Amino acid sequence: MSVDLFPGFETHIVDAADATIHARRGGSGPPLLLLHGYPQTHVMWHRIAPALAERFTVVAADLRGYGQSSCPPNDEQRFNYSKRAMANDNVELMESFGFEDFRVVGHDRGGRVAYRMALDYPDKVNRLAVLDIIPTHAVWAGLSAHNAMGFYHWLFLAQPEPFPETLIGRAPVEFLDHTLSSWTKKRDLSPFDADALTHYRLSFGDPARIHASCEDYRSGQTYDYRADAADREAGKKIPCPVLALWGSAGLAAKSETPLAAWHEWTVNVEGAAIDSGHFLAEENPQATLDALMPFLRK
Repeated sequence: MSVDLFPGFETHIVDAADATIHARRGGSGPPLLLLHGYPQTHVMWHRIAPALAERFTVVAADLRGYGQSSCPPNDEQRFNYSKRAMANDNVELMESFGFEDFRVVGHDRGGRVAYRMALDYPDKVNRLAVLDIIPTHAVWAGLSAHNAMGFYHWLFLAQPEPFPETLIGRAPVEFLDHTLSSWTKKRDLSPFDADALTHYRLSFGDPARIHASCEDYRSGQTYDYRADAADREAGKKIPCPVLALWGSAGLAAKSETPLAAWHEWTVNVEGAAIDSGHFLAEENPQATLDALMPFLRK
């Protein structure tokens, strides 16, 4: 991890309630939090963070269990790797910088943390962008023969310990490379910067992080699903403006109407497809920036 893909950004280590969160901070202007997804780290933002930092104070964080953040144990209720726990981490992170409210962009698992944050902390999140996801409840409730193959990892990673950890641990780089390549539009690793790919491989090869990422998905199948179901039953919606972007060949596109799924969860949502696979910010950074910037600057 010797190559710094965020030149000019400071490194911060912040203690949250029961986790230590690693983040990079750079730029100036209104605060903007960037949250990565599986199986990556904050490094996934390296192609768009410099441009965003020209107009915003950008904070790119590693979720608990990923990158250089800590890996606390999970609990019987699966709360410690829930999106609610991760949202709490990142609210505390932003508060440590003096940011009482902020914009959030989240990809994949980070998008799930971001929308949970917007539901739980409506006074904190003033704009929300989610990249290539539909809500967790919608995924589980709508799992069918049509989209199950694309979401196979949800079922595999959520299996009881140590089954997925054992299989992944036998060949972590091969598993990572397959996952990354199979979710791109080109179905290969060419969209990824070589230094970023090295970073992902080094980080994902840590057995503690393999376990933590499985716990993330176990919490998704249990605590997160129940939290979403409770909000659905209560009619709770995300109050801030929301931008939903998805790859034309991404995972969310396996749902017939990604934007329609978000209409059920939001008061004000807009969105569009990007010419990309799952990894919008790396596969098509300019189009991703062109879609994000007008929304975030409002």
